[in-house]
Amino acid sequence: MSSVMGIDNNYVECLVESKASPMVKILSFLSLAVAIIFFLLSVISPLGIIGLILCIGAGVLYYFLTLNANIEFEYQYCEREITVDKILNKSRRKNVAKYDVNKIEAMAPSRSYHLDEFKNKTLKVVDFSARQKDRQPDPTYTFIYDGKEKVIFEPNAEFVTAVKNVAPRKVFTD
Repeated sequence: MSSVMGIDNNYVECLVESKASPMVKILSFLSLAVAIIFFLLSVISPLGIIGLILCIGAGVLYYFLTLNANIEFEYQYCEREITVDKILNKSRRKNVAKYDVNKIEAMAPSRSYHLDEFKNKTLKVVDFSARQKDRQPDPTYTFIYDGKEKVIFEPNAEFVTAVKNVAPRKVFTD
């Protein structure tokens, strides 16, 4: 995690590495093995072009699986706006969400009683956290955005403080 703070907390950023699921790792290994097997079969057997096509297909599957195996999320707070970027394999960056702090209804630690009133509402859940459920204490925060989304993320203390400075009645640190 890293953070950069400007004057009056106008800019804060936080980087969180997301853990890949074991299934993605297993599937990427299997797809690589299948690609190698089909390549060897296309060279030494009468399969020829069919084996080569299957090899290319398994290779493409391997590429996309490894691309999604190493994901980081970068949260940025600047001028009453929270921006979330997804970084794939430490090289490809994609902006995935922007949230206006004025439209946040409540922001609190994920297990906070301040979020109890939103438990029975049907909200779209978006998870930008490291997805490690076994850590204690739980470092994730949740905010309810515009009555439509429940956003889970892992900000650091400076990030929470910056948002709390502009929306003190909406942000809770319990």
